[in-house]
Amino acid sequence: MSTPPSSGRPHIVIVGCGFGGLEAARKLQSADVDVTVIDKTNHHLFQPLLYQVATAGLAAPAIAAPVRVLFRGRPSITTLLGEVTDIDPKAQQVRLADGTLISWDHLIVAAGATHSYFGNDQWAQAAPGLKTLADAFEIRRRVLLSFEQAEVETDPAKRRALLTFAVIGGGPTGVEMAGTLAEIARHTLSGEFRRIDPASAEVLLIEGGPRVLQAMPESLSQRALEQLQKLGVQVRLNARVTSVEPHGLQVESPFSDGGAGVGTHHIPCNCVVWAAGVAASPLGRMLASATGAETDRAGRVKVQPDLSLPGHPNISVVGDLAAAMSHRPGHEPKPVPGVSPGAKQMGRAAAANILRRIAGQATEPFRYRDYGNLATIGRNSAVVDLGTPFGPLRFSGKSAWLFWLFAHVYFLIGFRNRFVVLLDWASAYWSFQRYARVVADATAKGKQP
Repeated sequence: MSTPPSSGRPHIVIVGCGFGGLEAARKLQSADVDVTVIDKTNHHLFQPLLYQVATAGLAAPAIAAPVRVLFRGRPSITTLLGEVTDIDPKAQQVRLADGTLISWDHLIVAAGATHSYFGNDQWAQAAPGLKTLADAFEIRRRVLLSFEQAEVETDPAKRRALLTFAVIGGGPTGVEMAGTLAEIARHTLSGEFRRIDPASAEVLLIEGGPRVLQAMPESLSQRALEQLQKLGVQVRLNARVTSVEPHGLQVESPFSDGGAGVGTHHIPCNCVVWAAGVAASPLGRMLASATGAETDRAGRVKVQPDLSLPGHPNISVVGDLAAAMSHRPGHEPKPVPGVSPGAKQMGRAAAANILRRIAGQATEPFRYRDYGNLATIGRNSAVVDLGTPFGPLRFSGKSAWLFWLFAHVYFLIGFRNRFVVLLDWASAYWSFQRYARVVADATAKGKQP
């Protein structure tokens, strides 16, 4: 059993060190409180660039920082490696998987999200998603070994399946992944094989809706579609995946000749990436059950305007785990999108409200500031939708790609990470090469460094 700090100061426990948890801890690090940060990994992950690890563009340390390093020199913050399995709001304790109990005066739950296969969890083995470094290593392994296996495969049909890559979901992750896979096939691997032409690989992007990047304006969605097609990605819209198996998938989509109805067809494919949906961490439903809070269909916990739980003002939920609303004066409340800026702002707001409670002050409703959306499609290709005081600023192409690049480098944690990423991207830009292509054990799953 673990006991809280004996300093006599309020003890705040933060579950999860993603964007929301990290920003909450940073907000509290100089306050007269004790903070314990609990995460089931030992690193903070910059998820927007995770696909770069999956596609061998960056090594893992470039986008991940050890949690203990982030809080070095901050004696008021304790970091623990562990998985929270239970939360007891009455006893004000959290239980870890090893049985350790940790007491708290205030709790911030920022456990994040996981993959959603819309009730078809059996697809996970054949179509991994992309949320963790382990996911990225596994996708990278599958992509690279598909080309290696195609090099020695003599059966034309099996070789074609090995050289077919399907990305399911046309959001930012799916668009970025599909565009990068096309670049790998057409540029990175050029001239490296003797029996196959990597450029002959087919990259499919399968989206169930009428357009990619549906959160963006239609004009930018169209530009993204055009840029994907220019890279050689085959984009299939209004297509619904009905089955995913180790060597192919079934897809329902409108007839290509424009006829009424839909047709079902099988796509032989050995490498599938899932980017179609997310669900809140299972900790959300467990917390809701313990506190009487409600959850939405994705398992996110519905919170009060100040991000606390109804009837439990000392428990706050932030990030992808929270079904939060933005409360701007004079406007109707609007849902907060599940993006990293939202999680960061919620983490800071929840921490600030805890400090207000400790000081005996009234809390403030959360107000989300939307700075826009951006997504990269490939080399010199991106789309940007920015919010400005003078109205939306929307652009695409090379200028958007440069903006995307410097924005992501700016938000990376630590000077070393920024410097390494800039060097890697500069090298990749001029050489078309991706050097993080080592597969430590081609026969073992998920063991890449």
